[in-house]
Amino acid sequence: MIRFVFLIAIVGIAWWWIFGRRRGGQGKPETGAPAQKQAGPQDMVACAHCGVHLPKPEAVADAEGRLFCGEAHRLAGPR
Repeated sequence: MIRFVFLIAIVGIAWWWIFGRRRGGQGKPETGAPAQKQAGPQDMVACAHCGVHLPKPEAVADAEGRLFCGEAHRLAGPR
């Protein structure tokens, strides 16, 4: 009986190893699949009102070029 359970466990692990890895995408990447381009580091700026740091492309600028974290702080102005 113990040998039978051991055999079933081995077959189950082999089944998972062969077929489970394909579905999970953990194996080698398929050829022809485009490589995802990772974004590089971005410049960080501080909000002129509250001082929170955020990526420069997400900042909101006022007419004088000061950067803010959002429209509400742009309207409130710098401290």
